[in-house]
Amino acid sequence: MNGKVRTAALLAVFALLLLPLTEGTAAADGPSVRLSTAQAGTGGSLTVSGSGWRPHALLMMLVCGRSTPSRGVLGGTNSCANGDGRAVTTDAKGSFTRRLPVAEPPVPCPCVVHVATVEGAKAQADAVLKVAGHAVEPLPAQPSGGRLSILTDPRLDGADGLLTWFGAPPSRTLVFTVGNVGTSPIRNPVFQVGTSHGVFAPQWEDQEWRGTLGSGKKARIRLPVELAAGAHGDYTVSLKCDGKVLAEQPWGVGRPWGVTLFWVLVCLVVPAALFRAGMAIVDRVRPRRAGGLRHRGLRLPELALRLPGLGHRKPGAHAAPPTASTLPWFTPDSDPNTAGRLSAPHDDSPTSPTTPTRKGTT
Repeated sequence: MNGKVRTAALLAVFALLLLPLTEGTAAADGPSVRLSTAQAGTGGSLTVSGSGWRPHALLMMLVCGRSTPSRGVLGGTNSCANGDGRAVTTDAKGSFTRRLPVAEPPVPCPCVVHVATVEGAKAQADAVLKVAGHAVEPLPAQPSGGRLSILTDPRLDGADGLLTWFGAPPSRTLVFTVGNVGTSPIRNPVFQVGTSHGVFAPQWEDQEWRGTLGSGKKARIRLPVELAAGAHGDYTVSLKCDGKVLAEQPWGVGRPWGVTLFWVLVCLVVPAALFRAGMAIVDRVRPRRAGGLRHRGLRLPELALRLPGLGHRKPGAHAAPPTASTLPWFTPDSDPNTAGRLSAPHDDSPTSPTTPTRKGTT
């Protein structure tokens, strides 16, 4: 009985001793990258393997210069051979294996194979690679003294206005608090603000903050951020200083529906205007009918001239004697108004003093 108790006690002691080691190993586990070879020449290829990544995550693999695993990629993706990169998706366990062509980066070595997530939570890992035949230069010395650190989560202040609804450039203000955790003051630090959309790399813009930040001091900084006109969708605002990304903030930009409404109105109004203009031209060039009046648009002066008794008369003027008839079914010879004029003059009175009348019997 005593032996069993001793054995149980020893097992409990060993379990307590191994528990911290197991927790430390699990905490240290994270995204990792392994290469099939540590040196390769341009034009060749190597196998890149990884583990500890998020399941079913989309990753991008690049050969980058001016980089070390401890300092990261100096200069961002501008120091990488972006044209020869490869994408890979992790499996259900967060592992992957992919062939990667070896290409010379645009900057000198030391070089690494840089693997980073494309979407979702940011994660990255580097593995040292020596590119045979490529130039090698020492990395710039790390700045000593002051060092900035983000103390609060950044946020984007501002809102869209009416002009933004019609396609004006969306703008916000990136607000964050930084502290100097170094031993010397920092004067006029230069921040880099980048905006990225989807899988595209950020477009960086340098912005200088005027002021001095002493050792152990903090300051609230506001930097303007602006997108292109008509931009919409999911964007990411990144903040970088001294080649190191300090913070990232998502930004959802609404669609400028005013532009869509404008084009819908244009598609409706312009054809209607063209139709009305065409109908007006057709009405102008259309020949008149036999009656003398237009088919459309009756004019009062024309009606007054064509209807008897409605013409303009001068005060006190008498009507002219009737002239020859304008009836179309009478010819000049058979017109009743002109028949008497074409015959010999005679008296039309019923009784004539020169012609005796015959009296009837009474």
